[in-house]
Amino acid sequence: MTDEKQVLIVDDQPELRASFRLRLEKAYPHPTIFEAGSVAAGRALIQERSTVHLALIDLGLPDGSGVELIKQLGDTHPSSLIVVVTIYADDDHLFPALSAGAHGYLLKDTPEEVWLRQLRQLEGGTPALSPPVARRILEFFRERSREPSRQQAPAPPPPAPSAVLTPRETEVLGYIGRGMRIGEVAGMLGLAESTVAGYVKDIYRKLNICSRAEAALEAARRGLV
Repeated sequence: MTDEKQVLIVDDQPELRASFRLRLEKAYPHPTIFEAGSVAAGRALIQERSTVHLALIDLGLPDGSGVELIKQLGDTHPSSLIVVVTIYADDDHLFPALSAGAHGYLLKDTPEEVWLRQLRQLEGGTPALSPPVARRILEFFRERSREPSRQQAPAPPPPAPSAVLTPRETEVLGYIGRGMRIGEVAGMLGLAESTVAGYVKDIYRKLNICSRAEAALEAARRGLV
């Protein structure tokens, strides 16, 4: 991302938007910040902006779920970094947001110093997760590994022909699996960001996945990371 961050904040409480703005100004030099208090207003801002480097999105909005905006940003601004900021730490909110494409999940009561550190490390490819959220994700996978039905299940069949990736798609999947953003992959390969975004969409479609986390798991499964 460039030094001047284009940042979108979507939260229905003006006082919280003001608090987020102050934190962003501490985290980044001179960010350009746009605010919305609803899904509709957020959609309009996303459509208006040619660039959104970072988006902080609440889930419980007056006219819908912030997950709708996460999906829209993934479609229209594939290089955006998207962080959920919310009071909800339950599975019903956490996993749909991550599956939709969020790169982070910060609870609103997270101490400021932790919040800022998580945002800064996001640029290096590390997901921004409040400690309770990170623990819950680890617990979720530990619980799944202990389920007898999963332990005794037969090995999955090999990928169907439609899941076979081209050499270029495999290369892109490897970079995405290492946590690189679309702009970085484009630079590595000497391609336009829109071209790389097209490869990513084709990869997601072929593998029937919808998030960077799933892409990273698939890249690891294929020995690409």
